[in-house]
Amino acid sequence: MEVVLLTIIALLFGVGLGVAAIRLRVEKDPVVDQIDAILPQTQCGQCSFPGCRPYAEALAAGEADINQCPPGGDTGMRALADLLGKEPKPLAGGDGEASDPVPMVAVVDESTCIGCTKCLQVCPVDAIVGAPKQKHTIIEAHCTGCELCLPPLCPVPDCIVMVEVRPTAANWKWQYPLTAAGERVA
Repeated sequence: MEVVLLTIIALLFGVGLGVAAIRLRVEKDPVVDQIDAILPQTQCGQCSFPGCRPYAEALAAGEADINQCPPGGDTGMRALADLLGKEPKPLAGGDGEASDPVPMVAVVDESTCIGCTKCLQVCPVDAIVGAPKQKHTIIEAHCTGCELCLPPLCPVPDCIVMVEVRPTAANWKWQYPLTAAGERVA
């Protein structure tokens, strides 16, 4: 008898939770998803938000400006401006000239690395490989160039440096000159 009673109560709670899930569902803002798709997903925090999704949510709510994402560069800022119907502007913290940043990756000088793991702990994309008191290395294909691993975090001077990404068949693109309006010169 008790088992039947508990089963009926469980079924009622299940049905109640199912109905509540449907009726109280919160619709996601599709603009946030569109903004998030434009952002580079580096999760670097250079925009003053803890990741790309919180920055996208702040943009959609009008609480942030479109020019706060250095890894997205001028191209990303212009895509955000088009999506949100705003005027393009120079990247925040820049010199007033909007441009795409030169793609950079971090490189560890393995001969000076002491294996402190400080860089491992802050890498937002797990591009750094190593163990405590062992030499570390960086997987270039995963590094987003966010610079979170650079000194003063690293206690060894010049152990981690940023270098320009070497062009390969996969990442090479034409460098067209642009007009002041951001359009390609023919």
